[in-house]
Amino acid sequence: GDVENEPITSRLVLDCMGNASPISRQQRYGKKPDGVCAVVGSCAGGYDGKENLVGDIIYTNTMIEDKTEQNSGQLQYFWEAFPVGIGRNGVEETDVKTTYMFTYMDAEKNRPSLEDLMEDYWKLLPVYQPSISDPETDLDIKRVLFAYFPTYRDSPLKPDWSRVLAVGDASGIQSPLSFGGFGALTRHLGRITGAITDALNENCLHKEDLGMINAYTPNLSAAWMFQRAMSVRGKSNVDPKFVNRLLATNFEIMNNMGEKTMLPFLQDVVRFDGLVGSLARSFVADPTFMPQIVAHVGVPALVDWMGHLSMIALYTVLHNFATPILKTGLDINEKRPSDPRKKFRLKRMMEAWEFGSGSDYKF
Repeated sequence: GDVENEPITSRLVLDCMGNASPISRQQRYGKKPDGVCAVVGSCAGGYDGKENLVGDIIYTNTMIEDKTEQNSGQLQYFWEAFPVGIGRNGVEETDVKTTYMFTYMDAEKNRPSLEDLMEDYWKLLPVYQPSISDPETDLDIKRVLFAYFPTYRDSPLKPDWSRVLAVGDASGIQSPLSFGGFGALTRHLGRITGAITDALNENCLHKEDLGMINAYTPNLSAAWMFQRAMSVRGKSNVDPKFVNRLLATNFEIMNNMGEKTMLPFLQDVVRFDGLVGSLARSFVADPTFMPQIVAHVGVPALVDWMGHLSMIALYTVLHNFATPILKTGLDINEKRPSDPRKKFRLKRMMEAWEFGSGSDYKF
């Protein structure tokens, strides 16, 4: 036969094609993203090497940008920066740095293009990095970066078809606060590879079985509240200092609570103890700000978030108390004949409790 036209067969297809996956697009057909993280940036040399020693994970130095005259609504810009090459081969100083400017917004058609954001990036970069005054003449541009990261509330994406499983950005497993990509998948690599191995070994390849690998995770759903709070709808009467005030209050609280609260949050892991503790302290620190937050995010979104928060609490309890009992039973019955599909689903359920409560985070 014609070798070139010979079909390729597989027991399981892994969709690793990212946000642009045609399989995921087909499954989400006609659905507009619930939110978008737009990012532009560059990697360049020419910065002050003596000051280029630490990075920023999230930084703001401007108030909400009003672009209603351009019919583009309002935006809050955030910055992120990392020195390049420090620590490698004994390098202690470098003038090369990667900088990003990003924003959270809805997916309406009148929102600014990446070209518009890039123009603002070059204009505002000297304000963020005062060691330069003109990016065009002061910097040696090595590469320019730009991207949209669409996010959906109904994530991770459960398969509509048997023997097909979306992983990574194709499944929407990334936090609505992060850029996605391989970094967003690393936390789940061990869980997903183990689950796929079990699925192949036990022939659990029906869509209902595979759907338990991409199970509901309440802490991922709860992260939507943060994205909503740090984004500005197209036309809003929000205080231009709203996002800066929100970040300043919460990061000061989390910093005072210590690394067990701060580090998981910075790595997109939402845990019940850190979340409730920081929110309670934020209310005490700035009680007059709470009505503004409720008005900004909306009561329906707040009620929805409360539901996910209660599920994080439930998943935490189940992981800490039910999982040890179930694991003991699995270990006892390991050498006895049992229903492989039941065992597969039980393992996936325990993993959902662990990762959905943030209990997988290792301090």
